[in-house]
Amino acid sequence: MYDVIIIGAGVSGCAVARELSRYQVKACVLEKAEDVCCGTSKANSGIVHAGYDAMPGTLMAKLNVRGNHLMGELSEELDFPFSRKGSLVICREKDGLHRLEELKERGEKNGVEGLKILDREQVLAIEPNVSKDVIAALYAPSAGLVCPFSLNIALAENANENGIEFYLDTEVQKIRKTELGFLVQTSRGDYETRYIVNAAGVYADQFHNMVSEKKLNITPRKGEYYLLDKSAGTQVTRTIFALPTNFGKGILVTPTIHGNLLVGPTAADIEDKEGTNTTADGLAAIAEKAGQNVSGLPLKKVITSFAGLRAHEDGHDFVIEEANDAPGFIDCAGIESPGLTSAPAIGEMVAEILRKKLGLTENPHFQGRRKGILDPSKLSMEERNELIQKNPAYGNIICRCEMISEGEILDSIHRPLGARSLDGVKRRTRAGMGRCQSGFCSPRTMEILSRECGIPMEELTKSGGESRLIAGTNKDSF
Repeated sequence: MYDVIIIGAGVSGCAVARELSRYQVKACVLEKAEDVCCGTSKANSGIVHAGYDAMPGTLMAKLNVRGNHLMGELSEELDFPFSRKGSLVICREKDGLHRLEELKERGEKNGVEGLKILDREQVLAIEPNVSKDVIAALYAPSAGLVCPFSLNIALAENANENGIEFYLDTEVQKIRKTELGFLVQTSRGDYETRYIVNAAGVYADQFHNMVSEKKLNITPRKGEYYLLDKSAGTQVTRTIFALPTNFGKGILVTPTIHGNLLVGPTAADIEDKEGTNTTADGLAAIAEKAGQNVSGLPLKKVITSFAGLRAHEDGHDFVIEEANDAPGFIDCAGIESPGLTSAPAIGEMVAEILRKKLGLTENPHFQGRRKGILDPSKLSMEERNELIQKNPAYGNIICRCEMISEGEILDSIHRPLGARSLDGVKRRTRAGMGRCQSGFCSPRTMEILSRECGIPMEELTKSGGESRLIAGTNKDSF
């Protein structure tokens, strides 16, 4: 019997788990995928939004601004990359100027500080590659960039180190109300709990509707992206937005925290909750629209494309509350953009609800700091040579595009909730995220995974499930 079961190990679920670990509580996270950060949280823009877009008075507005405020301190505590670069909303037509003013006023009502409307000359002075048709832009200095993988994984590791249990490859199939709380039936057996936190992304409506008569409806909203090589990463230095529409913030162009250039996303409502395939039409739309706000985009430097799904709830706001007709069932649903930014605040809010409901007391052993995977590139040459002398694995470069060493890969495997797949290593170290997209390093990474985890090569996967990397052998063993 658990006090709390969290369904979903995305950034919201892991933020709740980390905040909950501050208290003495028996809690676990159930995740159907083979790793944390395998759903919406892994495929987004990696932007920490300032908070001017959400309507005043909504949870989106409140938690966006609070999450933005918390991100800097959290990045220091949990050792993940974050940079407050700022953002621009580009206006190219005079009839759009009033919309910039509306966004500025909205942001100020939400508590966003430092918003300014810049004229054409001011915009081009700080971003010379934006469209020459620009007439003004809304500047938000508090916007930033984060690595979504690193944030999600850091929250999960710290929660786990503080006593929250994680059960991966464990798909929730049915939830039934009991006298003591809930029976959660999964692909790996049954779990009992007093409280449930429903942080299941695009599937949150299905679990809510199992226990409540007041139905939720979540529509998967697909967003497709282009990722460009690091040689294109300086095309802009801040996130460049178009004026937003009813379908979101439009096609953006942004540097990433690791120095690439990201272009997208599209916005298309679909029915398939696993529909993360890219489309020719979607990618063509990106190429057409992105160039409207940034000149000379070097799209020949695209190294990959991908798609993610946003969990769009019909009311277009976060749903964070206990279901009225299902006491103990707490929704953390409809977490679409700015969900990544809001995650630290979402964790605070849900943990506070549970603290009051369960009468929780502080965990005297809570350790709020976590050390990430060592990045040798941040060391001086003397420090790096000393590290390699102590541990030669850090001198063995496995991924040449991103210059990732065997030592970093070993660390990613042997950490709390360590990597067990090729994508698991990639999300933790960036091995395979470079120009060749793992064409060179994947066999060597597989050898390390097999050796360290005791997994036969033919059973290794790209991303869990049936995504095995080796179909068979073409030579007999002698």
